[in-house]
Amino acid sequence: MGAAPNVIVLADPDALAETAAQLVADVAAEAVDARGRFSLVLAGGATPRATYARLAQPPFRDRVAWERTWIFFGDERAVPPEHPESNYRMAFEALLARVPVPPAQVFRIRAEAEDTDAAAAEYARTLGEAFGTRRGALPRFDLVLLGLGVDGHTASLFPGSPVVREVFRAVAAVHAAAAVIPERITLTLPALNAAARVAFLVAGPEKAKVVRAVLGEQASLPAALVRPEDGALVWLLDRAAAALLPGPEAR
Repeated sequence: MGAAPNVIVLADPDALAETAAQLVADVAAEAVDARGRFSLVLAGGATPRATYARLAQPPFRDRVAWERTWIFFGDERAVPPEHPESNYRMAFEALLARVPVPPAQVFRIRAEAEDTDAAAAEYARTLGEAFGTRRGALPRFDLVLLGLGVDGHTASLFPGSPVVREVFRAVAAVHAAAAVIPERITLTLPALNAAARVAFLVAGPEKAKVVRAVLGEQASLPAALVRPEDGALVWLLDRAAAALLPGPEAR
């Protein structure tokens, strides 16, 4: 079944970004101390962007060993890296251009390739080389950051997509028919569930219904299927996103 979620409710988006940045810094310190490097998977979206902006400022900018940090991406749209809808561009502008992470340790998904299946396979090989795993083995990321769509999707794992049923591959091409940019590449559930820690970052009243669904009513939604098999799962919510959940008051 995997890890049960630890749900933490924060007062507002600023408090959420602060707590998420603190989590990144703490996990980074643990990973570098234990293994000499920290592997971080970035998400797209407005809530993760606020966390990246916080990480790029003191004290977090100076607390994370960026020279020992390896950056990966949970998904990417089939657009060039300079495109306004590129997750890489967002992360670069909010974080990567503002911290001293070596460019050689930033592994973007080259989803602009004409053949997205081939690009997905290329990213899977990149992961294997970065983690030194044998062919077909899954990487074990130290921390994966994820967002949540109002339809219950996370990364580019959409309800009804056959990729949600993937059991072997770490990376797959996706056609999300309802999306503005339908062609995408995503980490799969096996890759996400092999991580040491996964953190959902979710804010805003428009997410309240889907948060309730994912955490309680509709266990088949893609985001509900993210349950690390040998790791930890945390949901960081602001008060508005958690409004329909029973439980503790916001911090």
